[in-house]
Amino acid sequence: MSTADAPARETIRLDGPAPRLLLIQAPYYAEIVGGMRAGVERVAAEAGATLEVVDVAGAYELPATLRMALNAPPNPAPRWDAFVLLGCVIRGETDHYDHICREAMSGVMQISAETGAAIGCGLLTVHTEAQAIARSRDDHHNKGAEAAQAALMQLDLRRRWGLA
Repeated sequence: MSTADAPARETIRLDGPAPRLLLIQAPYYAEIVGGMRAGVERVAAEAGATLEVVDVAGAYELPATLRMALNAPPNPAPRWDAFVLLGCVIRGETDHYDHICREAMSGVMQISAETGAAIGCGLLTVHTEAQAIARSRDDHHNKGAEAAQAALMQLDLRRRWGLA
């Protein structure tokens, strides 16, 4: 599915306490990630969620930071109910792009499958800056908003199934 074909989604309203979201962002491309962050902030506000934000150096650090957050000691309950990851990798002249994209996405997927955590992944892996800008605009194609909605949908399932 392309960005142009993506369905517009309503923000899910969860039963129970207000969701606590952790946004882990790699703001290497500050304007692009900032646009996606605005999408996350909008969805969090619509859902009545609290949002904490941490920055990491780049996309490669997203999985390790997610793992650290999941391992953070409770205070007294787990600190966050769901996680949103944002970053952008734009293809360059070397194969660095392929390695970073593959390893970052593989790391996130491994943690997701292993833990069942509620995670929304908004790591753009694009060929051009124009493609990234199109996915970070303030419209229904915003991949940050989509990632936040995905995290909330996963949290809804965790709550319905007694896992959160």
